[in-house]
Amino acid sequence: MSVVLLADAKAQLNIEPGFTNDDTLIQEMIDAAEDWITKFVVAPTNPSCAPDPCLPANPITTWPPSPVPPSLLQAIRLLVAHLYENREASLVSITSQELPFGLMDLIAPYRVWTF
Repeated sequence: MSVVLLADAKAQLNIEPGFTNDDTLIQEMIDAAEDWITKFVVAPTNPSCAPDPCLPANPITTWPPSPVPPSLLQAIRLLVAHLYENREASLVSITSQELPFGLMDLIAPYRVWTF
């Protein structure tokens, strides 16, 4: 279940609601962004690991969390926009970045560090 709707992603991308040519592609990018962020922030549920001082105060243990924090929604939208605008692995004559600025800042409070 997607927490970011296709219409919300299209609004982030400034795509007119009537333009549907890229809907399947954008939905796949939403799914990929949510998958990546889920794997980055969802805490392991192994009870032998708790309590762990490296865990956030209220770790996310299932996806989607209820309610979904606004910062995670924005992080998903940022990552979708990045994936949509940068579809190639390499760019020529353009300054590129691996991830959108601010993405890691938005999800860092929810990150669970495991080793």
